[in-house]
Amino acid sequence: MLDPAILWFVAGIILILLEFGAPGVVLCFFGAGAIVTSITTGLGLTDTIASQSLVFTLSSVGLLIGLRRWVKSWFVGDSNSASDDVEDEFTGREARAMSDFAKGAGLVELKGARWNARSEADIKSGDTVIVNRREDLTLYVEPRS
Repeated sequence: MLDPAILWFVAGIILILLEFGAPGVVLCFFGAGAIVTSITTGLGLTDTIASQSLVFTLSSVGLLIGLRRWVKSWFVGDSNSASDDVEDEFTGREARAMSDFAKGAGLVELKGARWNARSEADIKSGDTVIVNRREDLTLYVEPRS
């Protein structure tokens, strides 16, 4: 019969490899838990299947809770950096008002596309405006000085 330490180690490697096909960075923690169990079993600290299951469960869940957000940032990257790049693409750009702004809302044209826009100032159709920021599909603008 195969050594349980080797079985836990192989299971851990398989779970870590399966992570490449499954999003979410979860399986790698169960793989790490299986490797921890392999080590404790190899050292003779966990002899029974019950103690091995307990070590596997506690180490997997502990690693998942403690490290998931940190490890996930390695793979996903900083989620704010992409939106910051888009924000910088619009901020400070000139646009042309396509309509009079009624109750602070109107349409502007920027880079050949029409955008919903909001402004605290009175803006007339044809005025040139400056984009202050973008929130979703709405540009916040002010008249060019």
